[in-house]
Amino acid sequence: MDLLSLCLFLLVVLMPAGPVHAQASAVPGFIHDGVLSVCTNPTLPPMTFMKHEGDDRGMPSGVDIDLARALADYWHVRLEVSSMDFVGLFPSLMAGRCALVASGVTRLPSRERSFDAVPYLDTAMVVVASAATGAIATMDDLSGRRIAVQAGTSYAAMIERLNGQLLARHLAPIEIQQYPTEETVVQQVLLGRDFAFISQDVEIYFRQKQLHGKVHVILRTDDPQYRQFALYIRKDTQDHEALRHAIAVLSANGRINAIARRWSIAPSSATALSAAPAPVFAWHDFFHALMSASFLRGAAVTLGLALASHMTAIVISVPIALRLGGRPGMVRTLLGLYIYVFRAVPTLLQLLFVWNALPQFCPIFREAWFTPFLAAWISLSLNESAYQAEINRAALAAVDAGQVAAGRALGMRSAQIYRHVVFPQALRIALPPTINDFITLLKTTSLASVISLHELLSVAQVEVARSFEFSEYYAAALVYYLLMVLFFIMLQKIMEHRLGWATPAGGIHER
Repeated sequence: MDLLSLCLFLLVVLMPAGPVHAQASAVPGFIHDGVLSVCTNPTLPPMTFMKHEGDDRGMPSGVDIDLARALADYWHVRLEVSSMDFVGLFPSLMAGRCALVASGVTRLPSRERSFDAVPYLDTAMVVVASAATGAIATMDDLSGRRIAVQAGTSYAAMIERLNGQLLARHLAPIEIQQYPTEETVVQQVLLGRDFAFISQDVEIYFRQKQLHGKVHVILRTDDPQYRQFALYIRKDTQDHEALRHAIAVLSANGRINAIARRWSIAPSSATALSAAPAPVFAWHDFFHALMSASFLRGAAVTLGLALASHMTAIVISVPIALRLGGRPGMVRTLLGLYIYVFRAVPTLLQLLFVWNALPQFCPIFREAWFTPFLAAWISLSLNESAYQAEINRAALAAVDAGQVAAGRALGMRSAQIYRHVVFPQALRIALPPTINDFITLLKTTSLASVISLHELLSVAQVEVARSFEFSEYYAAALVYYLLMVLFFIMLQKIMEHRLGWATPAGGIHER
């Protein structure tokens, strides 16, 4: 350490309490209303994860969360953490939904072109394979192998660059398989589908006990682009300097080292732990998940979102269906275009657009009132209304036009004809496809996990990331979905009988 660096270090360490608090009171511009808002994807232990079962609606744990809490203490502000899918972190930061991304993200020049980064912890990229796999010397030894990576991370782009070099030397490229979550990535290697996966060393040190000695590090790289974890904020010179200074103070006073020791982030943590085989299926955990409050809440959110979205879609679709059955014109053309767009665009893309892109056009959607549930409700309602409008249009068209003429001949007004003649018959026709469409919507709500809504599948994924018990928690979610769908299937049969679909022998009329 040179003389200047030593003087700066002593100045920070020996600085009296008064000046430190004076600087701490000057909070950076990304803190609003006394709140430090942080975005994280809690599926990367020990950096950020749900430590205890049932924490799906609470505060994540881990290195990044402890560091965010330390920053909030330093600036004397309140900490708020938003959990979301990894691919939504930087769009949410850009949209202003959070001030800072802390999620085990490495410092990369490509990211720093759009955001400011402040490193806080050293790390290394590792290649991990099954325990029976021998070590490799370089990344080139992965030529022709299938490698799993988490979608949204920079690993895929790094491998693509490596593949260009391999092809230039007439070697087989590395086959890249991307998966939505880190635990799913690990599972592919455990199942033998992929040769290895790429992650950071600290995760493997922490996961050893959970993985029961089934995997190990076959290569620890020295890639300069994966040597540091960093916090990311929006581009701002003063805010960047304020965050950098805060990290320097927390490092000098030992707070960051204490956090690292708490979570055992050191190569010594990678020593072989018990390789006792895991049970084939932990029945106790399965039944516990079925009765847990977290799964009940997740199922309630799933059911509530599906019901709210479908009821809204029906309200939107009825006037659209009536107008589609009318005379041609500009309105009918625009409504047809509306139906085409929402049926053609994937539901997941619509969710991401409403949640991440809409706030960039309309800043009002960056406010706290625009919750993931509300965003999912809007997106799914608009999407579902396009399908429901076609169901209603077909049902209305199936009613014999002669009955409308008969109603007019009896002196009935148009409203009376639709209320007493057309709608009752159209309802009988539209009921089966409407309930079938609702069942599809009930399952489609699982896509809302990508915008940080804690519905049923998201709860299961959080528990899997925490415990690595894939079969038990996914099976518990499966039971909930089966029970909800079974209820609506039975309700459909009851309503069909009530509305006169049943034959005298108890069967169902075929149409």
